Amino acid sequence: QVQLVESGGGLVQAGGSLRLSCAASGRTFSTYAMGWFRQAPGKEREFVAALYWIGRNTYYADSVKGRFTISGGNAKNTVYLQMNILKPEDTAVYYCAAGNSYSYTRTNEYDYWGQGTQVTVSS
Repeated sequence: QVQLVESGGGLVQAGGSLRLSCAASGRTFSTYAMGWFRQAPGKEREFVAALYWIGRNTYYADSVKGRFTISGGNAKNTVYLQMNILKPEDTAVYYCAAGNSYSYTRTNEYDYWGQGTQVTVSS
């Protein structure tokens, strides 16, 4: 099992920045993909960014490309999401996920999920 705990959410004005963290514990060596997803009220959970530990390759949704950066700690037990130039449409609950699939945009390809952290961007 892998346990994931997100932190760093909050209220920020449009144009501002936030850094989310995801602390992983348990059998972290059993997973090689980490993802960030978000879910706004009344909408489906959507892919934001993914990181593969091997090669540290990263992938982003078009809506956040150039503004958000996913990165991982050296010990593979922390993943970050640096969010810059935030927009009101970025408002959502942000979730960290871990799994072993190369279909990184699909929620059902991840085995473990955190409880989420709220990000609210005011205009």
